[in-house]
Amino acid sequence: MNAIESVSQDRADIDYEAFRQELVEFMQTHCPGALREKVRSNQKLGRAEFSQWQQILHRRGWSAPGWPVERGGTGWDLQQRYLFEQVSAELDCPPLYHHGLGHIGPVIMHFGTPEQQARFLPRIVDGSEWWCQGYSEPGAGSDLASLRTSAVLQGDEYVINGQKTWTSHAHEADIMYTLVRTSNEGRKQAGITLLLVPLNTPGIEIRPIHTIDQWHHVNEVFLNDVRVPVSHRIGEDGGGWACAKFLLDRERLSPATVPRLLRQLEQVEDLIRERIRQQGATPSLHAAMGRLFLAQASAQGAKEMLLSAIHEEMNGTLRSSKSSALKLHCSELSQQISSLAYDLAAPHYAPRLLPQPPTADGSDELDIERQLVHTYLFYRSRTIAGGTSEVQKNVIARDLFGA
Repeated sequence: MNAIESVSQDRADIDYEAFRQELVEFMQTHCPGALREKVRSNQKLGRAEFSQWQQILHRRGWSAPGWPVERGGTGWDLQQRYLFEQVSAELDCPPLYHHGLGHIGPVIMHFGTPEQQARFLPRIVDGSEWWCQGYSEPGAGSDLASLRTSAVLQGDEYVINGQKTWTSHAHEADIMYTLVRTSNEGRKQAGITLLLVPLNTPGIEIRPIHTIDQWHHVNEVFLNDVRVPVSHRIGEDGGGWACAKFLLDRERLSPATVPRLLRQLEQVEDLIRERIRQQGATPSLHAAMGRLFLAQASAQGAKEMLLSAIHEEMNGTLRSSKSSALKLHCSELSQQISSLAYDLAAPHYAPRLLPQPPTADGSDELDIERQLVHTYLFYRSRTIAGGTSEVQKNVIARDLFGA
């Protein structure tokens, strides 16, 4: 029995094939063509694009596919969630914006008070509030427990001072969920607290970091005497590390990553076939086909690993080592795919190889091959973001061999 067959037996009461067809019909009909073209051509998506699709899904009741019904979600199991992501990728619909739905939302559900859940969760579901993650700092990236941004309790407020870096989408966000140090006593992890910081609070400065792909993804966030009420603390004072671990364990088991990689492989295969049609079967294109076959085999392995992990999670037997192994494998696979695409596309742009910034009006008319160059440069971060490959290897080793 393979992973697909074992997952399909988890819920015998669900007709997964009929469910998949319902997804196909809805997405084909309701996802705007212009939006699908942006996704198909690998253009950068921002708040406008993500929000447009989330609002369409919200009207259908599908904007929080991984959430329980009582929290505004669909109540779908992980297999249904995987099918949602698979169909979405195949039809070039945008992915769901993960910081609210996939990251802080589940944390608030698990650790938040009823008042916090009532305040924040509905606005995540309808997309009216946009979130970013304030974890990394200069000198505290992979070793997150070394963070130094401080929060001092004064009455019923925390006063925050420090700096966050590599903060994705902070320039578009309304609220940052951030880890701060509230104590220097005991273990480093014991003095960390999770706060929700509205980004219009006085004392916050956001500066862009322009990465090598020339797109604006990440930022530095400076906090100078920023005051946040105690009611914006999730969990107990000093309990932030448990929240962070809860978030990261779920982040690494993302049903969205593998379907998106499989879709990119289809695009690369189409590009190779078009090159062969134009140029004939040259030695370099033969070599590219060989690399494509290896990547396709690796992607199928990732798919089986994901489906196996979904089966184990649905049965309560998933180990953290498998989630980390999947994240590690997909990070390396994404670079393998984008490197192949880059080698195919780059010779056609030799006079001006580096990507250009968007035009003044925010439009980006570059064709799909040019966008592959952007993707290659952006994917250099995949083995760092969300936990470096070295961190994932340590997690796997500790889980399998003990520490």
